Amino acid sequence: MFPVRKAGLIPIFLKIYLLRIATRSTLPLMDDSLIADRLCALGNETRLKIYRILVRAGHDGVPVSELQRRTGAAMSTVSHHLHRLIQVGLVYQEREGTTLFCHADYQAMDETLGSLTKVCCIDAKGRAEDAA
Repeated sequence: MFPVRKAGLIPIFLKIYLLRIATRSTLPLMDDSLIADRLCALGNETRLKIYRILVRAGHDGVPVSELQRRTGAAMSTVSHHLHRLIQVGLVYQEREGTTLFCHADYQAMDETLGSLTKVCCIDAKGRAEDAA
């Protein structure tokens, strides 16, 4: 299962996350086509709902059957949308016995959103100087 469940590793993951936030400004920009693919995948209402459920669930993930119950969509529909989210790298799955758990890939989420926030207002100062 996911290593975060082991009590001794939680502080390590917290340190890694904090380090990632602290060094976010030095992260290279992502490929625009990957960003576009990920945002396009989230542009579907059902996929966005599934992704939001997974993000809220944390590292424990959510069984596929629970996603089906919570979205009210047919299992084939949930499977179709999960396939798209997995294809763009926003979601991954792990099997535990007979149960298939889905997890949000938080690093992919951070990279995608971070690539946008990293350049937020980057040209604002230049525009203000040009207007003066």
